Amino acid sequence: MNAGNYLTHLLTQYDVDCVFGIPGVHTLELYRALNDARIKHITPRHEQGAGFMADGYARVTGKPGVCFIISGPGMTNIATAMGQAYSDSIPMLVISTVNEHGRMGSGEGWLHELPNQQALVSGVCEFSHTVNAASEIPHVLARAYAVFDSCRPRPVHIEIPINVLMQDAPSTSIPVSVPRLNRSVGNPALIADAARLINSAKKPVILVGGGAARSHTPIDSLGEMIDAPVVMTVNARGIVPAEHPLAVPASASLPEVRELIAESDVVLAVGTEMGPTDYDFNEDGQFVVNGKFIRIELDAQQLMRSIIPDIGIVGDAKESLVAMLPLLDERSGKNNGAQRAAQSLKKLAESTSDKDKLYVDFLSIINKVLDNPVIVGDSTQIIYASNSHYGSTAANAYFNSAMGFGTLGYALPAAIGAAIGDSDDTVVAISGDGGLQFCLAELATAVDANVRLILIIHENGGYKEIKKFMTASDIAPVGVDLLEPDITAIAEAFGWSTYTVEKMADVDSTLDKTKTNPAPALVLLKDSVFDTNA
Repeated sequence: MNAGNYLTHLLTQYDVDCVFGIPGVHTLELYRALNDARIKHITPRHEQGAGFMADGYARVTGKPGVCFIISGPGMTNIATAMGQAYSDSIPMLVISTVNEHGRMGSGEGWLHELPNQQALVSGVCEFSHTVNAASEIPHVLARAYAVFDSCRPRPVHIEIPINVLMQDAPSTSIPVSVPRLNRSVGNPALIADAARLINSAKKPVILVGGGAARSHTPIDSLGEMIDAPVVMTVNARGIVPAEHPLAVPASASLPEVRELIAESDVVLAVGTEMGPTDYDFNEDGQFVVNGKFIRIELDAQQLMRSIIPDIGIVGDAKESLVAMLPLLDERSGKNNGAQRAAQSLKKLAESTSDKDKLYVDFLSIINKVLDNPVIVGDSTQIIYASNSHYGSTAANAYFNSAMGFGTLGYALPAAIGAAIGDSDDTVVAISGDGGLQFCLAELATAVDANVRLILIIHENGGYKEIKKFMTASDIAPVGVDLLEPDITAIAEAFGWSTYTVEKMADVDSTLDKTKTNPAPALVLLKDSVFDTNA
């Protein structure tokens, strides 16, 4: 058994059941054992697609998405997807090759040679490690999963020189078990201090982010126990279901939500980096916390960024909240939490534009007809509006690339990864006609992978959101009106079923038709669907 064969088998001990990648001459030895290891392989049409698929897979499963990537162009192609995952704290394991020792960074022009591949990707991963001997493989995989299991989960890159892949395996057999770590509980004394402060509160509020996405049970219990509204960032939507009376599934960049937070005497932030795209999207500097501020955050450095807390607890959101709950006084219904949440949402509804209401209502129709699917979004107008105030019914069932790093071309490949990771639920991808053209070829991957997927395309004529900003800034629109191909014809050529919708009244019946299709379905929404004068 050589090192490449050994690595592939070792991945199964870490519960890896699927990898995303495009085989190349430099990665052949990683593929030698794939069938024997019973690991499914998904071949995207571009390495960026591989990264986005791994991202979507990780979000719905909670397991790292794994990619096999060739050296050189494979790594430059996947870097954007790694950047999105890094921004959103998504676990991703990128295993690549690199030129063999003696050729690596030589400048002589070997196939796929980069001056320093590791330096290229170091800014979009927690660490990048070059394996210089086969004996390092068990150790570096253990390090990678230590990040995924016990630290802020972000991409990890492992590069293996081609000559190392051919070395003898570091062991004659695959270990029957591998070391795994648990996430830490916050300092008990600080948790007790936080509990005392919360017990004294008359108007508490809870802010939750994506770092708490798998902590919905203790957060539900916490909100009800202290009778506090729960404000959820985009990556936290559904931690408290939208229909819950304490749920505030709306952006803290909005004045109505900011008012709720500013009036609170104790603010508890859990698993949120307090980033500007969640709390100050318009960069007006008007987000404030006037009450005592408590933060629970896995990343100690992040804990002290943005707003320095009165009490900072370094630890896992779920474990720290479980430790805190027995110390809290039961105040259900005594802090007017439901009334405060409802008042904030009522004010928000009154100030929302008719167009944005249509966009959010459209997602509500999707939920009703398709029985609460997983919704994966791109940077597009429907998603921008929904990020402001759309409430998901479950955690990890609504995510997109319109916040944080803000990539385009994310929705379709990420939805493919999500559908592979969660074959029981329907997955819906929402993209604009401009964003789709970043990843058109991945239509073929969805058919290859035989996934249940509905892709909704808003046909609004290119980069309409950017065109709107240009016009508002008194700039003559340039580069935003695109040649649009016949999207339905292209999708049909790849084996998709297609539908076209021109008015909102036809959305229900069209979505209902997609439920019986064995092939992936594309629904093309004409811009007239969102005509507020119709």
